[in-house]
Amino acid sequence: MTAASAPGTAGASALAARRHSSWLCIKAIARRHWYVLRRSPHRLFDVTIWPLVDVLLFGSIATFFASSAGGPAGQRGFGYLLAGIVLWHVVYQSQISLSTGFLEEAWTRNLLNLMVTPMREWEYVAGVVLLGMAKLVMGVGLVALVAVIAFAFDITTLGVSLVPIAAVLLLTGWVIALFVIGLVLRFGAGAEALAWGILFVALPLSGVFYPVEALPAVFRPIAVALPTTHAFAAGRSVLDGSGLDWSSLALAGVTSVALTAAGVGWVVAMLRMFRRRGYVTRYS
Repeated sequence: MTAASAPGTAGASALAARRHSSWLCIKAIARRHWYVLRRSPHRLFDVTIWPLVDVLLFGSIATFFASSAGGPAGQRGFGYLLAGIVLWHVVYQSQISLSTGFLEEAWTRNLLNLMVTPMREWEYVAGVVLLGMAKLVMGVGLVALVAVIAFAFDITTLGVSLVPIAAVLLLTGWVIALFVIGLVLRFGAGAEALAWGILFVALPLSGVFYPVEALPAVFRPIAVALPTTHAFAAGRSVLDGSGLDWSSLALAGVTSVALTAAGVGWVVAMLRMFRRRGYVTRYS
């Protein structure tokens, strides 16, 4: 019995050792990016100044609209704008954190160093995401706090409905980042602008502040294909007092999972091409 159980014990020990090694890699990547932030605090612009500007801008527009329109319509528009900008920063912060985490390696000519280590791709992504979650909490927390202090709007009034909506938006932000990373791997530094620019394309198409029916007819099919559109629709349903729109949320979840699979496949394909064609010389 002892001899028979030895291979199983050895296998379990090896698995535990590998898991411990993976966790060390993940922590090392997160710490590496934390050191960059600590030594270069201006890199925190995306999680401090930009969220503050957004909430002040859209909060002021919401206040003006509410005072001009008056009545239920004004209050509804007020809620749509402020809830929209707070939830949008879930997408924004998750996407920017992952995208710029990868771009940081390109800017510092560190890609070749990473590729010759035994660290696996998912371990690197997990490390960037780990620190990115901390940045997300900072950015979204700042937006929510300023919304409460400056405009007396509390996003937590959405209750537990906020959790699945935020989860879909978080996943969507990561998916967008995966597509951006794939484009940078394929086309080089010229595609870096998409890390920020692609969000400004997704913002109006996602119906962040309004139903998709408000868009010109030619853009509606694109908007309907985005998971963010249905997640924000579910959020507005809660704000209207109709409860969580589970059909919209389910559609958002299914779409985001499908896009995640496509995003992972895209990055894997671009990474293979990156290695095969020697594009790493662009960053070394």
